Amino acid sequence: MPLPVWEGSSTARVVPPARPRKLAKVPFVQLADGRLQGVVSSGSDIARVYVSAIEAASFAFSCSTNNNRPCGGAHGGYCKHLDALIAEAVVQFGAERVARYLRVDLGGDEADGRTVARAMADSRPVKAEQSPAAAVFARFLSHLEYLEHEPVTVPLPDMAWFPTAWAAA
Repeated sequence: MPLPVWEGSSTARVVPPARPRKLAKVPFVQLADGRLQGVVSSGSDIARVYVSAIEAASFAFSCSTNNNRPCGGAHGGYCKHLDALIAEAVVQFGAERVARYLRVDLGGDEADGRTVARAMADSRPVKAEQSPAAAVFARFLSHLEYLEHEPVTVPLPDMAWFPTAWAAA
């Protein structure tokens, strides 16, 4: 059986967002490395961001500033940064996909951001032993660098390791 065309190319298939997002509050959100993770802007300081993450299945969470100061609101449960991260993930990926990725049992309820967050909070999540803040923030900064490039059709030097037809020429 022949492979789909996209599997034979050097580019990744992009899944369109479930709904358009506003990037001011949560500029970066992703389902990766077995976590929902992202960067959330501080509500009180324009120069501060929080790196927040929730692990799949265990719902263990972490939230700290980009310079590894712990979030003051993430003690016995999810803080407002984690709530914002969940809400934006649902906007970006859809509630069903987020719930499926995080292995949230919604008990037959129709999925939305509040039901996903409530189902995880009801399981009494604990703080994660290790925070992925450095890796998540580095990934966010890497994505920001691409905004500084002019649109081009030639390969970018840092993406040259992808196998492509032009490399064989």
